[in-house]
Amino acid sequence: MKRAIAAVLLVITACGPVVTGDLQQPDLPAIDGVGLAALLSDLGKPAVINVWASWCHPCRSEAPLLAAAHSQFGDSIEFIGIDVQDNQNDAKAFIAQFGLEFDHYFDRDRSVPNQYGAIGTPVTMFFNADGEWVSTHLGVIDDRSLALGIDEIANG
Repeated sequence: MKRAIAAVLLVITACGPVVTGDLQQPDLPAIDGVGLAALLSDLGKPAVINVWASWCHPCRSEAPLLAAAHSQFGDSIEFIGIDVQDNQNDAKAFIAQFGLEFDHYFDRDRSVPNQYGAIGTPVTMFFNADGEWVSTHLGVIDDRSLALGIDEIANG
């Protein structure tokens, strides 16, 4: 009887949801297009906004590049991640996996990229120090495109 109960518990546990991420970390704050515009207008410095999702394989390939760029330019350029169409646990796991040590927000409905006419995921947007949109890169960003975008907002 004990073996039967243990077997049933094992099957139930195995079929349960997979929980990933550090559940001790607070959930990402929600944001929408209006909230992002307000955030950008208060920064007083240029910003790189990266729209990503934990389920997006191309987002995984560009995450190390964004972490490195933040490490290099984070004092003079604000980096912000916008997680879209995702869940909090997977989002937190993604951030931890890639060491993305900049602010991230949660946008379940894609209102931020929709406000700026961006389609698909990933998307990287560049804003000047006044919070004005400068350019958008659709798809995986490479080191050259990221460097050009950063140069444009830092020196523009």
